[in-house]
Amino acid sequence: MAKVAVVGAGMTRFVRRAQETGRELSWQAAKMALDAAGLRLKDVDAVVIGSAPDAFDGVHMKGEYLADGSGGWCKPTLRCYVGGGTGVFAPIQAWYHIASGRFDTVLVVCEEKMSSCHPHPQGAFLTIFDHTTERALGPNLLWIFALEMNRYMTVHGITKREIAEVAVKNKRNALDHPCAQLGANLTVDDVLASEELAWPVNRLDVSPASDGAAAVVMCSEHVAKRTSPQPVWLEGVGWHLDTAYWTNRDLYYPQYLEYAARMAYDMAGIKEPRKEIHIVEPYDPFDYKELHHLEGLLLCKRGEAARLTVDGVTQRDGDLPVCPSGGLLGVGNPIAAAGLMKVCELFWQLRGEAGKRQVPGMPRRGLAQAWGDLMQVGTVVIMGI
Repeated sequence: MAKVAVVGAGMTRFVRRAQETGRELSWQAAKMALDAAGLRLKDVDAVVIGSAPDAFDGVHMKGEYLADGSGGWCKPTLRCYVGGGTGVFAPIQAWYHIASGRFDTVLVVCEEKMSSCHPHPQGAFLTIFDHTTERALGPNLLWIFALEMNRYMTVHGITKREIAEVAVKNKRNALDHPCAQLGANLTVDDVLASEELAWPVNRLDVSPASDGAAAVVMCSEHVAKRTSPQPVWLEGVGWHLDTAYWTNRDLYYPQYLEYAARMAYDMAGIKEPRKEIHIVEPYDPFDYKELHHLEGLLLCKRGEAARLTVDGVTQRDGDLPVCPSGGLLGVGNPIAAAGLMKVCELFWQLRGEAGKRQVPGMPRRGLAQAWGDLMQVGTVVIMGI
């Protein structure tokens, strides 16, 4: 099985109501990634596109719509979508293409234009619920997340103040990110005083809707060594799909993510994740989800993630830096692009190219994770130098 590396990454600004079309956003990110890799579109063998439901861009057959802007014109092109997990699942699809020996160089582009969704993204999300047992209740993801957050807090005795520390950390980290939408210096009291959306969720507990794109160039070993002075290798990939019937699961723990993480750890030969992972970019559309995911990734015991955050362990200069980029809470949440941003950030961090958000001590191995659909899809990528 061929080794696979990331050799270039690019990312647009994550902003609300960007003037560019989804095609234009895709091309901006793709060109940045190709330029960073020192490659041209003619060097690309295939393209993987990741993007959310067609309704978000207000177009039909969005994969075909984005193909030319993503560099897929007259090239083998695959579009994948597993909800919020897409941005990490898309490079996993490229890994398949390359590790199998089918292609040498694959361009991965993830895009979302959430401001095109009218009247609101939740209108599209409503359609993912079971038409008989759930949709008649008029559910939305926000109040399901509120149920999950409440269950998590109740089982472990965690307070809203402890959880709010995540939002404070990530929004502060995002002040150093040139693509960030909502970097800010906040306090825990600011988070708790923000508008209550569905108890216990307040507005500042939640990531914003965003427009944006991200891209990476992935290559086989012989191409990477020929074209890149410092390739970053995909050491392990993992994914897991649990039941979409969220009422059948105990929401206090993301079992689906543990299975995905174990798959990636086994592939990477990792026995003690807490000691062998130096930087983590988990999916954090809600502040409690960062804690939830740290536990599902086996980077701490169940119920311990909040204490790690309060004690400063997850700060950029802490023992286990978590979302030094600012994550979705600070940088923004164009769904698929937000997941691929995590892979881009690891690429920059491991090469020492993250600028003001660079983790001290030059980390050598990192983990990117995303999660989606009805809280049951886990996707994990482990990268190292």
